[in-house]
Amino acid sequence: MKVSALLGERFKEAPSSCAIDSHKLMVRGGYMKYVGNGIYSLFTPAKRIAKKIENIIREEMDNIDGQEVLFPVVMPASLWEESGRYYSIGSELCRFKDRSGNGMVLGMTHEEAAVHLARNTAGSYTQYPFMIYQIQTKFRDEPRARGGLIRVREFTMKDAYSFHTSTEDLERYYDRCFKAYERIYKRAGAKNVVAVKSDSGMMGGSISHEFMLLTDIGEDSIAICPECGYRANMEVAECSVENEPGEVLPLEKVSTPGVKTIEELEKFLSLDAAKFAKAVVYRRNKDDSYVVVFIRGDLEVNETKLRNLLKEEIYPAAVITEDSGIVAGFIGPVGLSKKCTAVFDSSLKGINSLVCGANEEGFHYTGMNIERDVGAVEYADVAKIFDGAVCPACSKPVITVKRGIEVGNIFQLGTKYTEAMNMTYLDRDGEAKHPIMGCYGIGVGRLMASVCEESHDDYGPIWPISIAPWQVEICNLRCTDEKVSAVSDALYEELCENGVEVLYDDRDVRPGSMFADADLFGIPVRAVVSPKTCERGVVEISLRDKSLKTEFALDSAASEIKKLVKELLANYDI
Repeated sequence: MKVSALLGERFKEAPSSCAIDSHKLMVRGGYMKYVGNGIYSLFTPAKRIAKKIENIIREEMDNIDGQEVLFPVVMPASLWEESGRYYSIGSELCRFKDRSGNGMVLGMTHEEAAVHLARNTAGSYTQYPFMIYQIQTKFRDEPRARGGLIRVREFTMKDAYSFHTSTEDLERYYDRCFKAYERIYKRAGAKNVVAVKSDSGMMGGSISHEFMLLTDIGEDSIAICPECGYRANMEVAECSVENEPGEVLPLEKVSTPGVKTIEELEKFLSLDAAKFAKAVVYRRNKDDSYVVVFIRGDLEVNETKLRNLLKEEIYPAAVITEDSGIVAGFIGPVGLSKKCTAVFDSSLKGINSLVCGANEEGFHYTGMNIERDVGAVEYADVAKIFDGAVCPACSKPVITVKRGIEVGNIFQLGTKYTEAMNMTYLDRDGEAKHPIMGCYGIGVGRLMASVCEESHDDYGPIWPISIAPWQVEICNLRCTDEKVSAVSDALYEELCENGVEVLYDDRDVRPGSMFADADLFGIPVRAVVSPKTCERGVVEISLRDKSLKTEFALDSAASEIKKLVKELLANYDI
């Protein structure tokens, strides 16, 4: 490919709307163009990168016996009604009617389509296990599109679905897929990807993992133990704390006029927040009933854990109605209104004396002992983990919280979809049973942008050679010079004939401008041909990551460059 014929422009500055480095550099470098909120067109460089990522994914899925299929982007609403997700998923699911008035949806994920494809086809236990996968366009009406290709509404994704006759068989395959994902990220050049336990969310299932690329711009928080290697998404990470029991004190009501927040109480009573039972109020989506969470005063509620505990959707109670019986700012478990559901976080367990609201305007209790003053309660872990928390695996208070971008996920779904959609097979004993499913996803564009976020400098991306748009860029610094152009043209032709992917900058532009564009292309190997190099009978060679700068003789340059490319590819098991 010659740059003079390449569609797309490169810019010195990115629009102010680009907030993170990968977005800035991919817009500046002519990789993508904004179409609408969370929707982009890809130029040739980005499309070539995406294709290479797809091929890596395809090879690894084929290596674990995956069968590539293709599901429709548009599906009848009836399929999603069968699974129940047509009603349980909110506005992220794009719903519409066709010209006949039939309800339709745009696929944001394809569990329903996978079950539809396999049911009435795999009817005997002899046909199991199997895995089907696709690489397909999806649409999710994401309310918080951000970061270029990091969080979008329309995206390309590999989604795979495995079907099994036993939990043990699913677990074996899940492990195979887990290892295949590790190979995918290594081959794609993503250096800092870790697997963490995660919440299954709308996908359902009991066991799930996310693959997170650690970076400060990540939108997810990950709890990591540097001692034992424990890792979990903050949404599911168990929050363990060390409590000082303290002495048992009598329950006393104290006047606290106008003192409502934990910070105000700390000053008013000269006590640490860890001695308070903080009340956080939520409401159930289905009936607006109140849920009051009591948690140690220095901790925060993890709403994902709370939803999983209640098994229903909730939202923060920004406004508390008069008929609720709740006295905002003075809420406590002693004498709490029976209209409320009380949830006690595990962080309160073992503390003998706590400060809490007295459910009366202007008053709090001191010396509150849950077992004595409230009675037997069930504790549940609904707190957010934090830096310095006790590791749930090794019990050391060394947890650190880091940021990350989710670049893939895997789920053990169980029979959620096959049961809801009545997919069965005949077992060896002749009994009809529901297959057990696994689900495995990777976003192609997000992985591309994540690698750019991880591997770049101030001047542009530094693409790993395994996914780089081209392997070598030839910079002809004097296209008006016959000898320079003859050497450049010959090198281009010989490399192409030898199967090397080459971008040839043949434009009549200043060297500084050409090198600036070359940095934005981020191609691993750069070959510079100029009047000076021709005089010396060499081609200047450098690597985009600045780890090598050398010269090759003209008569052997092509073969030496091909050898260098081969050596670089070997680092990615290509």
